Amino acid sequence: MNLTKVSVYLLALLCIGYVLVRLIAPPMLEKGMNKVEPLEAMPVNQAAKKLHQRLIVGDWHADSTLWSRNLASHETYGHVDLPRLQQGNVAMQMFTTVTKSPDGLNYDENQTDAADNITKAAIVQGWPFATLTSLTARALFQAEKIHTIANEHPDDFVLVTSKDSLAEFMLKRQSNPKLVAGLLGTEGSHALDGKLANIEVLYNKGFRMMSLQHFFDNKLGGSLHGTSQAGLTDFGRDALKKMQQMGIIVDLSHSSAQTVKDVLTVSTAPLVISHTGFKGDCDTKRNIDDALMRQVAQTGGLIAVGYWDGAVCGISPNDVADSIIYGIDLVGEDHVALGSDFDGAVTTAFDSSQLVFITQALLDKNVDESVIAKVMGGNMLAFLQKNLPDE
Repeated sequence: MNLTKVSVYLLALLCIGYVLVRLIAPPMLEKGMNKVEPLEAMPVNQAAKKLHQRLIVGDWHADSTLWSRNLASHETYGHVDLPRLQQGNVAMQMFTTVTKSPDGLNYDENQTDAADNITKAAIVQGWPFATLTSLTARALFQAEKIHTIANEHPDDFVLVTSKDSLAEFMLKRQSNPKLVAGLLGTEGSHALDGKLANIEVLYNKGFRMMSLQHFFDNKLGGSLHGTSQAGLTDFGRDALKKMQQMGIIVDLSHSSAQTVKDVLTVSTAPLVISHTGFKGDCDTKRNIDDALMRQVAQTGGLIAVGYWDGAVCGISPNDVADSIIYGIDLVGEDHVALGSDFDGAVTTAFDSSQLVFITQALLDKNVDESVIAKVMGGNMLAFLQKNLPDE
């Protein structure tokens, strides 16, 4: 066998290997990270089913665009796709783009310059070359997936970016109750690549919510899980001001206590914590102090409750319901919402098709139907109607 034939065979083997990696590795990766582990059979009565179908259901946080699944098709793994959102009667879903995640991820302390897991995921999933060096490019690439669903499935899914488009969506949903509204947000503003101009770049792509930090300190300030526990930087203050001037909702998830305090001092708009629990209910490093939660609510803001152990100290619908009830008692029924963290490398007891379990759990705990309607999505709808840009 001559050298040319050997080279051809080696190239062919490499190509076959790459194709196999692209086909096999991404689903294997996600199946190991976004698990659904039902703890027990959850009976749902007719009263809960009927109530749930009348609700406007909304979720402030899902990381579904990170993965290689076709989100327009029903899958048997992961937590969120369009058919499952429709089965769960979800009206509004915020999709949050993950652009960097440190190796050795934990709630206690992460180095900013640690090896990045998202770079590895991008390579395995075959993302465009630009995403290997630019966090902004990663956010834009993930956002394009949502634009594609909206363009290809207009009778099932729309992208909401303004009060006008939200009103149009709500009008259409009266005759088409399966219609789902998607919104775009960032999981941390390291997605700006350190440039204020990229706020406008992301805004023009449809982003209407930006969190400031993720699991590590960044140019905007300290993370709850970083090394410094510092507050807002000058760059962070400038970014916050620009975001709020443009009508971008600011999300304080993962921000350090000092960052939250600094934002509360200078913010000019209501704030959101898009996926969390309450420290008084679940005392983990993931949750900030209850007093800060009250202050966020006092801005007219929302606290969105997650479905995983680090947030609510359990994964059952009852655990989620208990956290919601604790939050209602702490900050008031007008300031609590849902923030699943679906597809965010978390294990839950249900997926987006099964949110009636939360409705049932709240009914079982004697929560009034009008309060359930607010928490399950009414508060999110009211917040968006008030705080999205006009057009």
